[in-house]
Amino acid sequence: MAVRRARSAQEYGEMVKQAVFEIADLRDCLEYEMEDLQRLPDFLDPLQEGIQQVYDAMCAGSYHFGREDLAFMDLALEHADDIPFLFLLKRINETHRRGIDVDGEDE
Repeated sequence: MAVRRARSAQEYGEMVKQAVFEIADLRDCLEYEMEDLQRLPDFLDPLQEGIQQVYDAMCAGSYHFGREDLAFMDLALEHADDIPFLFLLKRINETHRRGIDVDGEDE
């Protein structure tokens, strides 16, 4: 099954904004549970930075779609079991790679 892309720039922006929220929420949850953890998972900082870079580029008007995966996707896939919002990241990545689905091709 293909991953469905965003159908508008607004939807794409909302997806990225949601990912920023989700990674911050994941960090908060892990920090709350720090009694059980020795330290935060190694993937958390680079993943959060990568998502934030995409969001910041969108806000600054300097974001560009690309044909390659977003820089953080290899890391996200490697730690898929630890990222409850992985499907959102896959949708963002697919939209980044293939553009906005204005014609409804993904349905």
